Amino acid sequence: MSTSTLSTSEIDSLLEAARAVLENSHSPYSGLRVGAALLAQDGTVHAGCNVESASYGLTICAERNAVFRAIADGVRGFRAVLITTDRDEALMPCGACRQVLHELEGDLEVIVVGSGGDRIDTTIAALLPYAIGEAEIKGS
Repeated sequence: MSTSTLSTSEIDSLLEAARAVLENSHSPYSGLRVGAALLAQDGTVHAGCNVESASYGLTICAERNAVFRAIADGVRGFRAVLITTDRDEALMPCGACRQVLHELEGDLEVIVVGSGGDRIDTTIAALLPYAIGEAEIKGS
């Protein structure tokens, strides 16, 4: 059941962008291709795919790739992220991506879609309760 506040056309647009960029994934080690698409407050969509390295710590996930591309383009303020993979089941973002997404937008909608149609709608706050962010670091 969908709990997203996005329109069907917004979700379709995000899914199309995420699936398109998923094709560019560089995932020779895990074999898991991931695409992510961020919907900005201004309606623009910013997509990224995972890029793996033999030194796993240097790997960049699709979610962070999309975030960094958007930030580099000067975009701020986001409504949602949609993440998809080439696996049937919907796979949630890793802990590092959850932290970056939380700092980007604390009430961000997260939609995760598997290639088999499995879909989960949630929020970054639900995925990362008691998150640390700017206020906690600065003590305000």
